[in-house]
Amino acid sequence: MAVAMILTQFLLLLHFKTAESSKTTIALPGCPESCGGIHIPYPFGIGRNCSLSQEFNVTCQPSYDSNTTIIPVLGDIGIQPFQILNINMSLGQARVSFPAAGQCYNRTAKKEEYWVPPIDYRDTSFRINTEKNKFTVIGCNTLAYLNLDYSSNYLEGCFSSCDSLDTLNKYGSCSGIGCCQTDISKEKNFFHIDFDDRYNNSDVYDFNPCSYAMVVEEAEFKFQTNYVTTMLNEDDIDNKQWPMVFDWAIGNTTCDIALKNKSTYACRSDHSSCFTVSGGGYLCNCSVGYEGNPYLDGGCQDINECVNQNACFNPAKCHNFHGGYRCSCPFGWRTNQIIKKSGPGECDLNVALVTGTAAGIAALFFLGVAIYVLRERRNLSKVKEKYFQQHGGWILLEKIKLNQGFGFTIFTKQHVEHATNNFASANILGYGGHGTVYKGTLRDQTVAIKKCKIVNERKIKEFGKEMLILSQINHKNIVKILGCCLEVEVPMLVYEFIPNGTLYHYIHYKKQGSHISLKTRLRIAHESAEALAYLHTSASPPIIHGDVKSANILLDQNYTAKVSDFGSSILVPTDEAQFVTLVQGTYGYLDPEYMQSGQLTDKSDVYSFGVVLLEILTSKPVVDFDAPEERRNLSSRFLSSMKESKMQELLDDEIKHEDDMQLIKAVTELAKECLSMKGGDRPMMKDVAEELLRVSKLKQHPWRQEYNPEETETLLTERSQHAIEIELTSNYFNTDNEAEESIAIGR
Repeated sequence: MAVAMILTQFLLLLHFKTAESSKTTIALPGCPESCGGIHIPYPFGIGRNCSLSQEFNVTCQPSYDSNTTIIPVLGDIGIQPFQILNINMSLGQARVSFPAAGQCYNRTAKKEEYWVPPIDYRDTSFRINTEKNKFTVIGCNTLAYLNLDYSSNYLEGCFSSCDSLDTLNKYGSCSGIGCCQTDISKEKNFFHIDFDDRYNNSDVYDFNPCSYAMVVEEAEFKFQTNYVTTMLNEDDIDNKQWPMVFDWAIGNTTCDIALKNKSTYACRSDHSSCFTVSGGGYLCNCSVGYEGNPYLDGGCQDINECVNQNACFNPAKCHNFHGGYRCSCPFGWRTNQIIKKSGPGECDLNVALVTGTAAGIAALFFLGVAIYVLRERRNLSKVKEKYFQQHGGWILLEKIKLNQGFGFTIFTKQHVEHATNNFASANILGYGGHGTVYKGTLRDQTVAIKKCKIVNERKIKEFGKEMLILSQINHKNIVKILGCCLEVEVPMLVYEFIPNGTLYHYIHYKKQGSHISLKTRLRIAHESAEALAYLHTSASPPIIHGDVKSANILLDQNYTAKVSDFGSSILVPTDEAQFVTLVQGTYGYLDPEYMQSGQLTDKSDVYSFGVVLLEILTSKPVVDFDAPEERRNLSSRFLSSMKESKMQELLDDEIKHEDDMQLIKAVTELAKECLSMKGGDRPMMKDVAEELLRVSKLKQHPWRQEYNPEETETLLTERSQHAIEIELTSNYFNTDNEAEESIAIGR
């Protein structure tokens, strides 16, 4: 008997040891499981034929700064190799380290530049994690860009400023003073970091000789003021590695499609499950009650819950089985609780007591569930009411009752969810820096519903008031806002649906054989200017758009211009003493004076509209990253061409007609005035609209009027000196992404 018990215990111990050893298998048989203390689980692998594919291949090599330290490097894909810090199997994430890009200045010129190669993971299973990473810029008077598009059409930027060491020490956080961070709003598998040479450290060389920028895991970054004051060298840049998180997945198909091909299906274990990831591809996990590596044959092993002494209460015995366990009682005892998945089990001698107790527990359980459900519903109702009140919903309702918000509707959360089929991906019209736009149907009317990402605290406090003002805007050249939903953390906006896309696509993606006449271009320019002039002078209170560009000018079924996207707009403030350090807008359209001061005025809209005029006349992109620095911006090329009397070389070939050159000259002179470096030298939008109307009439009826350059010059020299300071809270720039957002409203 004793020998049998000892033999049984030995066999059980052998079973547990075997199970434990099998659980530690994470790599293919015969392949290393770790490198430099870092576990490398399959589908990743160290060495030849040890990974699922070449993109998951890991090299074990000496570190960058020491020949004695061995590190795992993911470097067979992309241009830049990464040191692996850890790999998360269940989440499909890999933490890696990566250096920062840097630049150093002396008093007169750039001294050093530390360039980081582009990260090119196109056509691979890797993407930048947009939730855990931030684009971070450190330095004073420093503007850096994160290019997330191989064709350089999509940029996000961050501007950091400080004018003295005292200012830096006073704030000491990454909030725009010496350091700034911005969200990465778009999942991509390519990025490149670049600095804007117009902003450098030469003026603050004494305490900030160098600046640098990087993509870094937000939770692992803690700003220190010595980052700004330290002089960098090449060794510092190479050795200063920052943690960054990549998402990875298997292939680019869904689980259902992948399962059809058993030979390539990656979830190899019998007790594994598959789930599709949002960015494309799929991941594998062990089923409940199992643990291990689901990508290996037999990789998911049963969890022996009975090893845990608290699995069953004494004297109950624990019995493990595949995927769970149960508790049993000795002879004469009754089982109070039978557990098949997890949790303790009890035994009781009094069967009646056990039965009564079980019934009481069951009754209490169902009563508790009912109370919980009612409480959650009540809490949800309170949350909705809180958001509704916080966003000024009661003010809006009161005004609507008094017919002051005629035509404006407050929709419930259920309304917009039903209209978009619960925000189904099939209804997505486009993405933008401020949110996602969905196509929906409300009250038998096709609408565009903008689901915003975030709104700053000032916007939250004034949202109801601003919605009331925007709802009363009734101009034929401004997209009408029909209503909003306030029962959510960030309000959702409902716009009229504009069918013919944006002026940006109309100009830059013309259909083959199509032609845009000068008459049409002048009409669209005049209609857009009329809309902005209305916002500046006729709206009460006046409104500054804040992000004027061709992508925010929509075209309806008759190709009539409709100014859209008030995500960056502000009401003209009554407080004249506002100052900000963070700037938002679109690179290429931004007012230089606004960039320097952080103060948005109506003349900032005028500058941006001047760039739009250039697009209309030239059909050329606003930013050309392949051009030299001094000719990269369309505005710079234009002003240079005007100075050299070579403007005709920039014009679109479709409008280079001798009969129209005087009219085009009038428009180019107008654009030049709009692009003045000082806001006070720019015309008001109503003057711009009047001049474009006059030129349009000359084009339509040339026999009735004659062009008088002196009259134009007199008109353009009448200036309004009204300057307005504003407060902004966003710090990134967007090109293609914002274009998509406006297209979404007008597709």
